[in-house]
Amino acid sequence: MLTGLTIKNYALIDQLQVNFNDGFTIITGETGAGKSILLGGLSLILGKRADLSSLRNPEKKCIIEASFDISKYKLKNLFKDQDLDYDTQTIIRREILPSGKSRAFVNDSPVNLSNLQVLGEHLIDIHSQHETLQLVDDAFQFQVIDALANTEANLEAYNLHLKEHKVLQKQLKQLQQFQAEAIKEHDYNSFLLNELVAANLKEGELEVLEEEYELLNNVEAIQLKLEQANALLSEEQAGVLTSLREVKVAFQKLASISNTYQDLLDRVTSSLIDLDDVLVDIERFEDKLDADPNRLEVVNAQLMTLNNLMQKHLVKSIEELIEIREALSKKVEATENADQDIVDKQEEIKALEKLLNTEAKNITDKRNKAIPELKKQLEALLTQLGMPNAQFNISLEASNTFLYNGKDNLNFLFSANKGGQFNVLKKAASGGELSRIMLAIKSILSKYVKLPSIMFDEIDTGVSGEISNKMADIMSQMSTKMQVFSITHLPQIAAKGNTHYKVYKEDVNEVTTTNLVKLNYDERVVELAQMLGGTQLSDSAIAHAKQLLN
Repeated sequence: MLTGLTIKNYALIDQLQVNFNDGFTIITGETGAGKSILLGGLSLILGKRADLSSLRNPEKKCIIEASFDISKYKLKNLFKDQDLDYDTQTIIRREILPSGKSRAFVNDSPVNLSNLQVLGEHLIDIHSQHETLQLVDDAFQFQVIDALANTEANLEAYNLHLKEHKVLQKQLKQLQQFQAEAIKEHDYNSFLLNELVAANLKEGELEVLEEEYELLNNVEAIQLKLEQANALLSEEQAGVLTSLREVKVAFQKLASISNTYQDLLDRVTSSLIDLDDVLVDIERFEDKLDADPNRLEVVNAQLMTLNNLMQKHLVKSIEELIEIREALSKKVEATENADQDIVDKQEEIKALEKLLNTEAKNITDKRNKAIPELKKQLEALLTQLGMPNAQFNISLEASNTFLYNGKDNLNFLFSANKGGQFNVLKKAASGGELSRIMLAIKSILSKYVKLPSIMFDEIDTGVSGEISNKMADIMSQMSTKMQVFSITHLPQIAAKGNTHYKVYKEDVNEVTTTNLVKLNYDERVVELAQMLGGTQLSDSAIAHAKQLLN
């Protein structure tokens, strides 16, 4: 419920701060006093776009702040979905800056207008005689029927499975699209995969083959160099080993004379041992070295294959080719398994559709049971509101598709006169009739669901005194279950309120300002008397006003 409203620098309002109670609140005032300004300010809280011309002083910012007690509303999930901080005492603030920019906050967290609009729908319902489009909307009509039918849990389960159904349908479509594209590429992908599989790719293979190729391709040059090295080391007359042995003999003699030369002897001996080992390895390499033209041809062919594959797939390593091979393998396998995947997905969808059909039927059955009761209550209320011949013809037709709220198409037809033809509401009812129908529907809804605070803006325009009494009774009854505001010019309705506020204009320093004041009992008597008989108060008007209040 709306617990407080603060407006600064908006239209004719300089500064206004008011607290509201639950129950039935009346707002009255002369035409042009500024009642529409209050509604305009509330509309900004609900996400309406700001207009720079609404600033009273264009050099200062406009601030509109409303506080709500939402402890009795189930809005935690909504706040979570909108990424807002939940608080049972929620404050919404809207600022219009002199630059024309607008800012909005929910519990001091910045939000955009879409957040305000979504949240606002659950906080305040501003309704005027000219705002009955909602009444002819299928979604709203279903909301009324579902409130009486108590289908909330059924619809929640149905919507959960409907979302799952949409996901599965999307997945099936993706599988079918994949299959269609994959079939086109299957032969080519299979060819590429077989080519890579035949290459028997191994990590690090390229480097090994390149080294072997260089070895086989240079056998004669390597043989020559090894022979030269062997000769230099082992030649009997002038080889390095022969000379080094002679050096060793010389140092052996020197070492026997003096220990000073022992270290040199040891070093020469160590070098001689190393060179002997080198000669052994050279001879081993010479024995192993073998010119093999056939092997060279094989290695060369393997290298050409690998290089061609890397060039073909625009990569630079065997490892990348292996990755491509694995990816192609998955594609080919997926293509070959696509038929079964599609069948499995279709079976999954079929099973879910069976469940959805069962849930939709349960919803339809509940609605069909609730429709006669809705029709009965509507026609009874409209009889009280001066439409004794009003009749409704409400029926459901089965849909072939899964809709957002079941499988029902709704026919919500109306006739205002005896013997008249039934037609859709927007064609069969006048503006005043639509207004009374909406009041009746909101009254019925308030019995079954927790509605947001509702503000009726001169919904009683053009109705007689007796009808206005009935309207007041209905709104008063609604206020026992929700917060109800009524902006009215009729004393019969104003007298039924629990709380009464008056909107008035006054000139301060030659500037017209709109204010809002809460009336006490005596002030209410005067206000009602003026509404009954004009500004010149008569004893009869005063007496009538007191009679209405009592």
